[in-house]
Order: sequence, then C-alpha cells, then structure tokens
Amino acid sequence: MGGVEVRERLLGPLLLSRGTVNRSAALRNDTAWLERAWADERTRVLLVADGRAPVRHEGETAALVFVSPSQAPDGDRYLLGVDEDGVAYFAVRAKAPEGERWEGLRRAGALLGDRDAGLLVTAVALEAWHATHEHCPRCGARTEIAAGGFMRVCPADGSEHFPRVDPAVIMLVHDGERCLLARGPRWPENRFSVLAGFVEPGESLEQAVAREVAEEVGVTVTELHYMGSQPWPFPRSLMLGFFARALSPELRLDPAEIAEARWLSRTELREAVESGEVLLPGQVSIARRLIETWYGGQLPGGG
Repeated sequence: MGGVEVRERLLGPLLLSRGTVNRSAALRNDTAWLERAWADERTRVLLVADGRAPVRHEGETAALVFVSPSQAPDGDRYLLGVDEDGVAYFAVRAKAPEGERWEGLRRAGALLGDRDAGLLVTAVALEAWHATHEHCPRCGARTEIAAGGFMRVCPADGSEHFPRVDPAVIMLVHDGERCLLARGPRWPENRFSVLAGFVEPGESLEQAVAREVAEEVGVTVTELHYMGSQPWPFPRSLMLGFFARALSPELRLDPAEIAEARWLSRTELREAVESGEVLLPGQVSIARRLIETWYGGQLPGGG
C-alpha cells in the first residue's frame, strides 16, 4: 500500500480534521479565567444554530464571522480554545437571523481555512450534543452546563455527563485493480459511496470493518490499511477510514442496506464520474478522500 500512502500526502489533510486553536482543556474548569476571557473584547464568539454558523465568502474561500462577547446573545456557551496569541474562542447557541448567510460544514467546510474548520466542527458537535442531552439519563432532572461546555452535571444526583462520540468505520474495498462503490436504498440513482457502519460494543475497528463488509455486500476482506479519522458531527460520529482488499469479487447484497453495488476500475470510475453516471460524496467527507486516494488524485465534481 506504499503508493496509497504517497497519494494520501499529495491530497493533503482531511478537511474536517484540521484545526490550529489549542483546545485548552485545562482552562475549562477555571471559573475565574472563563469570566475574564468573556469580559475581554479580544475574545471571538461564534454563533451556532442547528449546525450552521455565519460565513463570509471571499472568492473561492470562506471565513467564519465572529462577534465580541458584548455583541453575543444570551445562550449556552462553549469554550472552543485559545490561539497562540492568547485570543479565546467561544461558541454560543443562538437563533439564526433572517437574511444572513449561515452555512453548515457540508457546504462551507471545504472552503474554510484550518483554524475556522476546526472551530466550526467543535462548535457544531457541542451544539448537537447539548441539544439532545439536557436531562439526566439516571433521574430525568434537567442538567447544567459545566467545564466550558464539555460536561453537564445533574444537580439532583451529582452525576457527570460528557459529550458522546460514536465511532464508525468507513472503508474502500478493492481487489487491487477495482474499487467497490455502493448506493443506499434511499439515495438518488446515481449517488455512490464506500461502505460504512457503526462499531458495536465489544468490537475492534478491524472486526467492525470485516463484519460490515460481509453484512452489506457478502464479501470477505483482508489486508486492512488505516488511512485516518475525521469527526463527522451529524450528529456525533467519528469516522475511521480504512482500505480493505476483497478475497472474492462475488457480491451478495443486503437489500435493506444496499440497493446497488459496482466494481469500477480507475478508468471506469473517472468516466462514470465525468458522465454523471456516478455522483461521488462531497469534498468534506472522508468517503471522498478514500475514493480519491485509491484513484490517485482528485476527481471532478463536488458531489
């Protein structure tokens, strides 16, 4: 897989695995510091609503739009980190106003710089978790935000609850010369991607890859090669990317999971993408990176 490793470097970092701001975990429980940082007008605040934030487009790139603490509305507050100049970054759950350009990671993620991509991924992930974990799973009492937004505490029984992350494996299956792409039953007819699935309790990542591939397309795989990981906060996944070699090309599809699956050579893949016969995942997805890494370069179309 040496050639794959070279192509990984040529394609650059995974777009949602970037970030330059120190997450500053040691400051999350420092109440006095948090208050000072919020009173500092240098502090930058990102408003986030339903996975979207204000974005300013600058040609072929984009940047997040921040406000100062005094301009921020009341709402749940999360510490995103502190940069090398000592500037603190927070996110606040807000309501998106009418008429302003607010965008999510799928639309803006590929256009943002490293700093902004990392900040938005964290803000979106925290907002999604807090929105669905406001009550204690033990007693049902309403919990309170703590640790700069990275914990909720139950005032009734004292239990502590932390943001949930669901590990999922995502894998490009190949036979050396061809890759396997599949389409879900509810997807458009020309939308194809790689296989994926959640890791089950008591299961290793390697076991999850083998199980998911066998369950979905009936193929046994070997020679697993780990590519990398990327947060996917829709709402709380961590995608762990692999390449896996098929021992046999014969397919037995699970109709509940897979409507269609196709083996494609590199030439067939490019021709299918150029003709519109195959629509690939978007640029920010790890699925797209797995496909393009195996192919050997960027493919046309934004998905």
